[in-house]
Amino acid sequence: MESWFADIQPGTPAPVRTATLWAALATGLLSMLLLGEGLALNLLLVAIPVTLGVYFAPGRAGRRLRPWTLVWGGGGLALLIVPALRDAGWPSFLAVVAALAVGSLALHGGRTWTGMLFGPIGLYTSLVTGPGWGWRGLRERTGGARGTVGPVLRAIVVAAVLLVVFGALFAGADAAFADLLADLVPDASVSGGPWHALLFVIGVVGALAAAHTAAAPVRWDRVAVPAGRARGRVEWTLPLIVLVALFAVFNAVQLVVLLGGYDAVLEKTGQTYSEYARQGFWQLLLVTLLTLLVIVLALRWAPRGDPRDRTLVRAVLGTLCALALVVVASAVRRMDMYVEAYGLTRLRISVVTVELWLGLVIVLIMAAGVLGARWLPRAVLAGAAATVLVFGIVSPDGLIAETNVERYERTGTFDLDYARGLSADAVPALDKLDEPLRSCALKSIDEDLGENARPWYATSWGEARARNILDERKPSPEADWRVCGRLGQELAYR
Repeated sequence: MESWFADIQPGTPAPVRTATLWAALATGLLSMLLLGEGLALNLLLVAIPVTLGVYFAPGRAGRRLRPWTLVWGGGGLALLIVPALRDAGWPSFLAVVAALAVGSLALHGGRTWTGMLFGPIGLYTSLVTGPGWGWRGLRERTGGARGTVGPVLRAIVVAAVLLVVFGALFAGADAAFADLLADLVPDASVSGGPWHALLFVIGVVGALAAAHTAAAPVRWDRVAVPAGRARGRVEWTLPLIVLVALFAVFNAVQLVVLLGGYDAVLEKTGQTYSEYARQGFWQLLLVTLLTLLVIVLALRWAPRGDPRDRTLVRAVLGTLCALALVVVASAVRRMDMYVEAYGLTRLRISVVTVELWLGLVIVLIMAAGVLGARWLPRAVLAGAAATVLVFGIVSPDGLIAETNVERYERTGTFDLDYARGLSADAVPALDKLDEPLRSCALKSIDEDLGENARPWYATSWGEARARNILDERKPSPEADWRVCGRLGQELAYR
């Protein structure tokens, strides 16, 4: 156990560089000034000095910038675009979590499954060691190089005083300049002093923790997972061949249903169109998950004595993966049928996205069987991050509203209560509805946006676009709760 911990322990980090300290200070200041009123573009602005500090930190430790480090770092910054674009909180939350995950991979440089899964732990431990590392570097500079740091600090203080004094005078002299200054300069009022101070500390500590992790990462890739005991050909192959045969029969039935039409199947089973779709999707999603688990366990216990064993493994698991892809396509088709019957919701679009990502994982496993599996862990994680990024960029709430509006134009049914709960991203699609349905759908969103707009750095593009639409044409005051309640019931039960 002691040897295991010794293998993964990080080395002693090189002394912190001056550029890293300045980056940490910039992160703290931007966090204090920009993060107090919501998350949008400000999150990406704060991440820029963090990235610069991380870039300078590993230099003295001898760590080189590798292609995958650029992929993870660029992917993390790209994911932070989602909060800047979308008003909906749930895709933004997923994007921020994914950005932290891939950012951790950029700091650690993980290549194996253990490096991918346990890498973020090293980032959390650096929350304690990173500030101490930065403080030692700061003391060295203020003690041994007082003549270098002192003038710079004095210059910053003098510049801040000049900006405050002359900025206040110019704002008092011209109303247009005062409005411009109010839009550009973040609010740093005395009443929010403790909150701003806390944001400053969080920014500095987070930047130093990220830089410390990059300078001395925990070596999780050195954790060796023992291989499973290889099974005999018959013991390993027979259960999988039975499973492959079952998959083949199911897929054949799906092909017959597709060619013969759903009407005959529904008449025979006694199910409705929506019941057939809903029941099928969740079972097929579980089948996809269990298939991936079976593949992982089969690879662990696969026979590997000679080339014929490897050929057998590739043939059996390749066939199972190919049949599993047909199951994925069938599950997606079932959900498409259910959306046609009942409309699109956040849950439905989320689970379809997960199913598509699982299909991508199966494709990557098939490619690894041909090209080798060393790149598979990083490819799977990169695929997950890319899925979250695309999910946020396409605007789930906007797509939900657009799909349901098109369904309303086709069928005359509309879930008004659900549309009211969508975010401002749905406003462009809901704006296409006729009155009074338009006003009923947009009234609650308009009230949520309110009159007081947040600063530009805390306002997403989706919110800004929604405000422009609603400012041009406000919801009608005649669409009160009586009118909207009656309309909602009529449209729901048509």
